[in-house]
Amino acid sequence: MHKPPAAADSPSPSESIQAEIIAAVDLGSNSFHMIVGELRHGQLAILDRIRETVRLAEGLSESGDISPDARQRALDCLSRFGERLRDMKAGSVRAAGTSTIRRAREDSTFMVEAETALGHPIEIISGIEEARLIYSGVAHSLPPTDGFRLVMDIGGGSTELILGQAAQPKALESLHLGCVSMTERFFPSGEITRAGFNKARMAAQLELRPVKAFFRDASDVEAIGTSGTIRSTEAVARELGISESGLTLDAVEQLIDKVLEVQSVSELSLQGLSDRRAQVWPGGLSILAELIRVLNIDDLQISDGALREGLLYDLLGRLQHEDARERTVRAMASRYQVDEQQAGRVARTAADLFAQCNRKWDFSNQIAGNVLDWAAQLHEIGLNISHDGYQRHGAYIAEHADMPGFPRAEQRLLAALIGGQRHSINTSAFKALPKPWRASSLRLLIILRLAVLLNRSRKERAQIPVTIDVTDDSVSVHFDADWLAENPLTIADLEREEGYLSNVGYDLRVL
Repeated sequence: MHKPPAAADSPSPSESIQAEIIAAVDLGSNSFHMIVGELRHGQLAILDRIRETVRLAEGLSESGDISPDARQRALDCLSRFGERLRDMKAGSVRAAGTSTIRRAREDSTFMVEAETALGHPIEIISGIEEARLIYSGVAHSLPPTDGFRLVMDIGGGSTELILGQAAQPKALESLHLGCVSMTERFFPSGEITRAGFNKARMAAQLELRPVKAFFRDASDVEAIGTSGTIRSTEAVARELGISESGLTLDAVEQLIDKVLEVQSVSELSLQGLSDRRAQVWPGGLSILAELIRVLNIDDLQISDGALREGLLYDLLGRLQHEDARERTVRAMASRYQVDEQQAGRVARTAADLFAQCNRKWDFSNQIAGNVLDWAAQLHEIGLNISHDGYQRHGAYIAEHADMPGFPRAEQRLLAALIGGQRHSINTSAFKALPKPWRASSLRLLIILRLAVLLNRSRKERAQIPVTIDVTDDSVSVHFDADWLAENPLTIADLEREEGYLSNVGYDLRVL
């Protein structure tokens, strides 16, 4: 079970923050969503919502290629979203790709074209990060409570389950169950049969088997459903008089019987069910029925909040210096018993070197300084596993751990920096990063390596008297002569560092 680090409840938006328009874009497997909000008098007011059915998952092949038709639908949609977001400043828009984009080939040009169409960067987030953000969106859309909530979201390519208390998630799961994928698999060509429903529900049972004991055993829990499949199902149930509010297993079973009255998805015509939702509804109903049955849910209430709202509030938190990534870094440092004093020394030196290099090396990526600081704070997380090669152990932890708040690319950059902090530099880790990041990431690594090297003595002392000058392919470091004389080991380390940096195309000079 994926359990995020404990954290204090996020405070409500501060009225001292200057009013600012922010936006979130959710690139889902079935639909793309955009939400635009503005902070007014300490409260986030929603200005605009747009949803378009793109059916991206429908166009994803087993090899990870996106079909030309699905690709064009996605780019056309993002272009329309981009028109609304065109004048918004960098950092005020957070866009996230979920299940289908996670599975798409990483060497594809699709993401480059998508970011160009939208006009803003797009993050690829993990299933666990998606679950965390969904819970945040739900928590902000419902009245506050101190009790436990079980939140579920059936998407186009995955289903997220989150057990949380108040505003904080306690356990998160992302399952390979989606309304698009299930419909394609068990209702081919739109054909509706009892056998198809039975097979789809059995597949859902098997996927739920590893997690059902944990989520089912949770007592005194309010069950909340959100997003397209669940909200559409409740709407249909209300229109048919099956349910006044929320959903039960009996209500969902009645809806399945109703669907079985027709033979094809194309014949589905129910009040509350849009044509675009009808195309993937049988698969979604199959998942929902098993979620309610297997998890022993008596009454499933519905929330309007979901991933896009979670993205919006998470972005707001970042702007207000309430960044989930900061909490994650602190929690990981504690979990792996990092020497906080040493981490702080390395972080301060790295920040000083970064500030000196920033103008000439032009770290235009907004997160560069933050990721460098986080890498410094966590550079010794592998030390408790083994001193020998601890940087490799640390890199593995950073790349594969559940790190709430971190999109996949940022987590990989963090891992690459931790893994490259000493000894020879393996550039293969940087090749997995987005192309625009690669050159600047290697330069961040050089700064981190120098910061680690200069603090090898682990002594608490005044700021190291070092200045640094850089060009496109050279690094010159200047020390006070007296300081160098007092630190002969540092001189020897810097001489070795000259060779390491030379292998990656940088000339290191010590003056």
